[in-house]
Amino acid sequence: MFDPPDTDDRKALTPSQLNALARNLLEDAFPLIWVEGELGNLSRPASGHLYFTLKDERAQVRCALFKPKSQWLKFAPREGLRVLARGRLTLYEARGDYQLILDTMEEAGEGALRRAFEQLKAKLQAEGLFDQARKRPLPDHVRRLGVLTSPSGAAVRDVLSVLRRRFPLVEVDILPVPVQGDTAAAQIVRMLQAAGRSGRYDALLVTRGGGSLEDLWAFNDEQLARAIAASPVPVVSAVGHEVDVTLADFAADLRAPTPSVAAELLVPDRADLVAHLRAQARRLHAVHERLMRHAAQRTDRAALRLQALRPQARLDALGRRQTDALRRLHAAWTQADQRRRAQLRHAAAVLHASRPQRRLSLLRDRLQSLAPRPQSATVRALQRRALQLHGLARSLEAVSPLATVARGYAILQREDGRIVRSVDDARAGDALAARLRDGVLRVRVENND
Repeated sequence: MFDPPDTDDRKALTPSQLNALARNLLEDAFPLIWVEGELGNLSRPASGHLYFTLKDERAQVRCALFKPKSQWLKFAPREGLRVLARGRLTLYEARGDYQLILDTMEEAGEGALRRAFEQLKAKLQAEGLFDQARKRPLPDHVRRLGVLTSPSGAAVRDVLSVLRRRFPLVEVDILPVPVQGDTAAAQIVRMLQAAGRSGRYDALLVTRGGGSLEDLWAFNDEQLARAIAASPVPVVSAVGHEVDVTLADFAADLRAPTPSVAAELLVPDRADLVAHLRAQARRLHAVHERLMRHAAQRTDRAALRLQALRPQARLDALGRRQTDALRRLHAAWTQADQRRRAQLRHAAAVLHASRPQRRLSLLRDRLQSLAPRPQSATVRALQRRALQLHGLARSLEAVSPLATVARGYAILQREDGRIVRSVDDARAGDALAARLRDGVLRVRVENND
């Protein structure tokens, strides 16, 4: 329990400080909350914000919905309308009043239905009832169509009008069911199951016109969604307008935004079919003409072969072959004769060029032209060798130790012929040979200091 401290030993709070403390306590203590009540004292100033109160029989609370959030409302707020609002509790410090700052608001009845819709949708989706993999494709050509709808509604008139315009050959059975009310869902389920068991229909269409969420609620029934998913016949759902979405749409094999679009999806356009048939007819005609041409060509070839098999025709053909063979034989003999004559002329020319007397004369002339060549070549070779020898002598003289000796030096050698290069190579008493320019002196080492 809160006991205020003694006024003698505490500093007094200002109203703004007190309101700030109260606001912090409210915002910390209360999470986002839902409040259901009736709109009152509604005002929308030039700023675009919404200010109003939510009230019931015994109390009211001030509320504010600021402009960015108020622009997303799906309805027009008005006095006395019952709504469901979500927001956080805070304190308006200027007046010391607590209020709700809202982030969303919806009509109370529709909001409850929408929450129920979302819960059931999540449940069926978790079971895999809406999986795309389990949906069946529609047949290419629907011959018999069952339409589950109200026989007096606008949807059935739109569907029949589109079907008559696009493909009047389709057989359509109107399977009358209520599309609104507490018993509508159960009756639609029974009719859907009966139509599936009959084996009469290629496809089934479940449809109705637009309306509010309450009006379309029969198509959000769990049993109806399960019956659509379990139907042995492909089911198309076209409930309400394009913005309306029901569980029947999710469970159906195909969802159409409107009844008219559903009719267009179920049957082909007869204009397209006529164009397709005409194109097929042109292709068939072209194929027929091509086959006829091929048959005529085969007939002509057979006639030619039959003509060629007559005895007179065979004799004529053999005569032409004999004449052609004789012509080729004569041409081959003429060509061979010309080739042999050319070979004989070439052999005669070769024989004439190879006569011994002619060859002796040619060799004699060649010998006379080559006679002076060895002597001059020998002279030139000797001169070249002499120059090379002279060059080598100069090179040898440049590096010869004798040239060094000629300048007054001597080469000392031991008795074994090794050259003395250092005082360490000779000892006292060793006999050495000193090679000079004009001879050799025998010397003995007294010491090697």
